[in-house]
Amino acid sequence: MDFNGKNVLVVGASSGIGAAVAEQLLIAGAQVYSFSRNEPAQPAIQWESWDAVGEQPVPVSALPEELHGLVYCPGSILLKPFNRFADADFELDFQINVLGAVRVIREALPKLKKAAGASIVLYSTVASRVGMPYHASIAAAKGAVEGLAKSLAAEYAGAQIRVNCLAPSLTNTPLAAGLLGTPEKVEAGNKRHPLGRVGQPEDLAALTTFLLSDQAGWITGQVIAVDGGMSGVKLV
Repeated sequence: MDFNGKNVLVVGASSGIGAAVAEQLLIAGAQVYSFSRNEPAQPAIQWESWDAVGEQPVPVSALPEELHGLVYCPGSILLKPFNRFADADFELDFQINVLGAVRVIREALPKLKKAAGASIVLYSTVASRVGMPYHASIAAAKGAVEGLAKSLAAEYAGAQIRVNCLAPSLTNTPLAAGLLGTPEKVEAGNKRHPLGRVGQPEDLAALTTFLLSDQAGWITGQVIAVDGGMSGVKLV
C-alpha cells in the first residue's frame, strides 16, 4: 500500500494500537500527525498534546489543509459489576470513546472533505455484540461508536468520505495491562479465543491501514470483527 503524499491523523499514536497504526503508515510513506496526551516515540510523527477528557480545544490548526485519513484510538477498560457503576463511570467512558471522536471528526471534517476519498477508522469492542458480564459501561459507549460510524458513513458518502469501525477482542496493549499482567492471565485470555491467542496491536493496525488505503475505496459503514473468532465461532 502506497501512502506517499497522504496525510493521516492518528489520535492516540503514543502507545498500543495507535502506535502500531502510525508505524505502519510511516513505513508506507504517509505523513502522520497525532493528538495524544503523551508524545509518540516515532520522531517522524508531528505531535500535538491533547486529551479526550475535558474541554481542551482540538488543535486542528496543526493539520495540513488536506487530510486523507483519521484514526481515533483512545479507549478505556473499566470492568466491574453493574450495580457498582456510578453515573460518572458511564459519563467518562462516553466522553473518552464517543465525544472525543465526535469533537475530533467535527473539527477535521473540512480538511477531510478537501482530500479525494478520505477515510475514517474508529474502534468498538467485541463486547458490544457479545454480551459479557462486567462490561456494561464500555459496551454501551462502544455501541454508540458503532452507531456513530454508520451514521457518518451514510451522511458523508456523497463527499467520498468512508467511515468504518473495527471491533477487537482483548488485545495486548498498555490499556489491557491489568487483564494480561501475568503469564496465567495471558494463558487464560488465549484460551478464550478460538484462534488460541489474544490480539496484538499489529492485528488491528494491518486492517486499519488497509481501510485507510485506496484499495478499500468501496468499503464504508462496516463494523468489522477482529477478535480471534470470539464473536462468530464456537468450538464444540
